[in-house]
Parts: sequence; C-alpha cells; structure tokens
Amino acid sequence: MPERSRRDAVRNREAVLTAADELFARCDCPEDVTMADIAAAAGVGKGTLFRAFGDRAGLLRALYEARLEPVRTAVEAGPPPLGPTTPPEQRVPALLDALLCFKLDNRRLSLALEESGSDSPYQAEHYERWHGLLQALLEQIPGLTDSGFAAHALLAATRADLVEHLTGQERVPREQARAQLANWVTRVLSGPPQGPTAQN
Repeated sequence: MPERSRRDAVRNREAVLTAADELFARCDCPEDVTMADIAAAAGVGKGTLFRAFGDRAGLLRALYEARLEPVRTAVEAGPPPLGPTTPPEQRVPALLDALLCFKLDNRRLSLALEESGSDSPYQAEHYERWHGLLQALLEQIPGLTDSGFAAHALLAATRADLVEHLTGQERVPREQARAQLANWVTRVLSGPPQGPTAQN
C-alpha cells in the first residue's frame, strides 16, 4: 500500500503540473487561474493540491522549477556558453539571454509567480540563486565594481512584468528584445566610458 500511495502521489503531482502549465499558457490574466480550476483540469480534489504544494504560490514555484530545469542543467553542467567553463564575459550575456527566452516562452507562468505571495520577490529562492551566480561572475570581470547591485540591475531587465509590457503593450518582437538586452549587457560589462567624454 505505501508503494501504491507513492505512485499515486507522483501521478497526481504530474497531472497537476501538466494541467496548471496548460491553463497558464492559455490564460489572458494569470490571476484568473484558480486552484479550483487546476484541480478540475487535473482530475483531483483541491485537498490534493494543498497537500502536495501547500498553496498557490507553492504550486507556481514547483511548476516554474520544473519548466526551468533544462536551463538549470545547462548552467550547472552544460557546455558553453551557459556552462561553468565559459569565461564570465561570455557567460553573463548568455545567462541573461537564456532567462529572457525562458520568460518569453513562459510569460503567464513567470508573471503569475512574480505576482504571487506577499514576500519580496528579491527574497525568492530562484531569484537569490540567479543573483548569486551573476554576482560571482561579475566579480571576476576586471574593472567592474558594485557587482551585487549590477547583478540586481541586470536581472531587472528580465523581470516578467517588464517582458510582458514590452511584448504585450509595446509589441517588441522577440529577436529585437533579445538584441536590446544583449546590447545593454555589453555596455554594462564594458564599464564606464573613459576619457574626456566621461566628463560631459
């Protein structure tokens, strides 16, 4: 019986994550997707959702992490340009581009996660993980100072609400958004201008 219960729990969890993923992908507003909607789509009771994930924010985090896993694997153990053997000057732009592409591909889910809960988004585990990695890489680039602040500023350019505004309200095409981010990151990594023009 315990083994069957574990199998049932795993199956229910996968059904819930799949249903939530599909609902968020189709919705116009993330707040419109309720726990009751997800339970009904997954064919489980609401109690199953709360036992497995705690609350809506917990479900969103689990779904977000599941979708992000391929990116995390590439960052932690993959080849260049995302993997750990890549020089920081190339790895930082690649990491930010990967995050932006993930947000573009998962707009509703990313927006729902950032808007969920009452805690600061900067204290979220996934944010602290990316910030810590970026800060460590920035500290290895000669001439850069305030690596902690720079990491915050760079990550701000990939926030889901900004991505939603640019792609939804301003209708910025995907490749243009990626190019704009890449150009800005290049300027940040190159440091402040030198010589007389820096005085003007």
